[in-house]
Amino acid sequence: MTVLVVTNDFPPRQGGIETFVRSLCDELPDLVVLTSRTPGDTQYDEGLSFPVVRDRTAMLLPTPRVTRSAVRVMREYGADRVLFGAAAPLGLMGPALRKAGARRIVALTHGHETWWAGTPGARQALRRIGDAADTMTSVSTWCAAQIAPALSRPAADRMRRLTPGVDTKRFFPESGGEQVRKGLGLEGVPVVACVSRLVARKGQDTLIQGWPRVRAEVPEAVLLIVGGGPDRDRLEELARRTGVAHAVRFTGSVPWADIPPYLDAADVFAMPCRTRRFGLEPEALGIVTLEASATGKPVVVGDSGGAADTVRHGETGYLVDPYNPVATAVRLTELLTDPARARAMGEAGRAWVRDEWTWARSGELLRQLLDVR
Repeated sequence: MTVLVVTNDFPPRQGGIETFVRSLCDELPDLVVLTSRTPGDTQYDEGLSFPVVRDRTAMLLPTPRVTRSAVRVMREYGADRVLFGAAAPLGLMGPALRKAGARRIVALTHGHETWWAGTPGARQALRRIGDAADTMTSVSTWCAAQIAPALSRPAADRMRRLTPGVDTKRFFPESGGEQVRKGLGLEGVPVVACVSRLVARKGQDTLIQGWPRVRAEVPEAVLLIVGGGPDRDRLEELARRTGVAHAVRFTGSVPWADIPPYLDAADVFAMPCRTRRFGLEPEALGIVTLEASATGKPVVVGDSGGAADTVRHGETGYLVDPYNPVATAVRLTELLTDPARARAMGEAGRAWVRDEWTWARSGELLRQLLDVR
């Protein structure tokens, strides 16, 4: 029962999907990965307990050549189950792999498949992918609702929700936040942290625009923006124009392995993510929000796509209008000025993640879907 994992989203590339796929691999008893080339892959692959076959290209596409390569890897390693790390477009190889001997095919969806579902041509391709798979999964209830109408009725009925998990042994209270605060000169001051790539969809500009209102109530508060990305210059200019540059700190890119202490350094986690491009660019889930909850922090999250699945409004944090800096600032101020409430929400969030967002739970479902033991 060897599983062939076919994916472009695999380390050493960094990102949420890469982490998701890599962590699911740890939940499978016998597997081989077919993926694309990326800088540093040879050294990374040497440390793995399972084989990785790297294609010669930097991006796998469902071409005849790549399909023949996948069939060859299946036969070489005796694989009879297939997991597509992202359904679109690699899932288009499903019929060929079925013909080559795949007994079960599972195709993961994330966020970009919602765009496929709403676009002529791509929508028909997604339908073929769903028909070729035994199960297509979704990371959130919102994603499922967007994708299902593009599928045939049988494929839609076979969909299952398969979410990322959170490693609560990595993300936990007092996981190094004091050292981060000391290194950044933030000892003893209220901190709101946003940990994410600096792209327009994540809503860091909403936090900056609302920061004068937060500072009016909490004069020493600092906004800590953790991560790198193409939006940094625009955000720094916005902080200067808004008059809060002295109260906004940019860390630049931080390796995923080093993220827990930055979440732990916060009093509140905030990411007012938004839906852009006429609905074609939503937040599929937002696993970092759950990682913040696991670290014991109250969260303030934008109401975009599947982000609502990552917060229990009023219990573990708040869901806010990501286009409303004032409303976002009100929630942040509420939490910064009421430490007892913030602490209670953080504790509730950690308990919720510990009980319901585990990799063991996700792995058990995946093994069921693939029919492996």
